[in-house]
Amino acid sequence: MATENSIVLGALAFGTRVDEAQSMDLLDQFTELGGEWIDTANNYSWWLHDSGLGGQSEAIIGRWLAKRPGMRERIKLSTKGGAEPTVPNGYPDHVEGLSGPALRNALAGSLERLQTDRVDLYWTHIEDRTVPLEETVETVGGFVADGRVARLGASNHPAWRVAQSRAHAAQRGLAGYTTMQLRWSYLQPLPGVALPESGHVHASPETLDYITHTDGLRLWVYNALLNGGYTRPDRPLPDAYDHPGTARRLAVLDEVARELGATRNQVVLAWLIGGKAPISPLVGVTTAAQISEAMSARDLEISAQQRARLDAAA
Repeated sequence: MATENSIVLGALAFGTRVDEAQSMDLLDQFTELGGEWIDTANNYSWWLHDSGLGGQSEAIIGRWLAKRPGMRERIKLSTKGGAEPTVPNGYPDHVEGLSGPALRNALAGSLERLQTDRVDLYWTHIEDRTVPLEETVETVGGFVADGRVARLGASNHPAWRVAQSRAHAAQRGLAGYTTMQLRWSYLQPLPGVALPESGHVHASPETLDYITHTDGLRLWVYNALLNGGYTRPDRPLPDAYDHPGTARRLAVLDEVARELGATRNQVVLAWLIGGKAPISPLVGVTTAAQISEAMSARDLEISAQQRARLDAAA
């Protein structure tokens, strides 16, 4: 059985870029290969849909679950609220945010689309500093208390805000965040250089240090494979990765991949899974081959010497 230390299936494109039949085939393949965690959000994917609003990914997963008796007990659902546009194409100026009423409405909508009475991990998707932190913490803590949510996560939040939120939850006797979700991969962008995906928040060594030394806290990383940038000539790396450290890291990555008989992507995923920090990489897929490649990384063993070489290159 897969564990949370393994691969998380990112369902962002399901119902938009990937049609319903193919989405269901990919979900079947993932679970047949032992996959457990499926990650989505209530705003996936408003920018790919004619309506300018999200919900398509959750709806596909809900219909898939309805057609697979017993599947809900086999898999774990992760979804997010707070970043759905309130008007078509309204992001980032018109989004639901993290107020109590907004989050209660968001969770209710997610549960309806997913055709379930609970989710295993619920995320506040983006920061909302127009709302008192205490209001957000107490609202999502209430979701755990009433049984609709098993655990809580903070997506695209800085570590200091997560620490504040966890402290307030503990003071109130409420469930707090157990997971952070941020952008992170083997290749690193230059600090201060903007990424093309304006909504992405990148982790830092300080973030990993906080997670590594905080009991009960782990990191899920998105864009782990840089949108195909490791292997696809048609997906060049963003300008933020145009620095000498990228070439040095790719050279060592290729050496280790050859030694292991693996792909660059598989080595990157194995490197993420097997490090000191408790990390779960999300993999967004659109084809069966991508799932097979990613799931095979679970069995890839990087030696201590190989990991030291990978870590040293910068």
